[in-house]
Amino acid sequence: MKTIGLLGGMSWESTVPYYRLINEAVKQRLGGLHSARLLLHSVDFAEIEALQRSGDWEAAGRQLASAARGLETAGADLLLIGANTMHRVAPAVEAAIGIPLLHVGDATARAVRAADIVRVGLLGTRFTMEQAFYVDRLAAHGLEVLVPSTAEREEVHRVIYQELCAGRFEPSSRARFRQVMAGLVARGAQGVILGCTEIGLLVDAGDASVPLFDTTRLHALAAVEAALGG
Repeated sequence: MKTIGLLGGMSWESTVPYYRLINEAVKQRLGGLHSARLLLHSVDFAEIEALQRSGDWEAAGRQLASAARGLETAGADLLLIGANTMHRVAPAVEAAIGIPLLHVGDATARAVRAADIVRVGLLGTRFTMEQAFYVDRLAAHGLEVLVPSTAEREEVHRVIYQELCAGRFEPSSRARFRQVMAGLVARGAQGVILGCTEIGLLVDAGDASVPLFDTTRLHALAAVEAALGG
């Protein structure tokens, strides 16, 4: 079994499910008392969020690259960035290490294509929904990506940072996300990507009329496949 390196804490609310999902999948595959070989570097998200807000992605990339090198030195055989948005700096992280980085967009796109879906809605932070680093990664797999309206994007972004990252899961926000997803479906989305690792803590399959693709789960399972050799 290979050792998984996880860059977490962005936010820690979603790092907990990563740890649980990875270990559950290893136990299911190997049985008995097996659990994952896993190294975690959990950052202070307040520092990362400040860099996101100011647009200093170069500094954010240096910080995650340094943490990634530490995980590699400690014995990690492969690396996960446990946050969709911070894949904005994936190239800087990859350049700093000699182990594979498993990109959340690739794991998600493969699952979407396996479901025979090509037109998909995307929810996430404003950065994830609006910047090319994520949408283009999905498009490279042949997906057509739909994002909510400007006002809806702002509301989704607000809920993520002000509520989900703080461990608040409000019924009113769940209802609003249902509306946003319904709007994407009305525009032709055949499925919806929950493109922020906290969104799966708020909504589930019962909240939409089309398949939902939880990036946290898909990323974690891809890591287990890589660690156990497929």
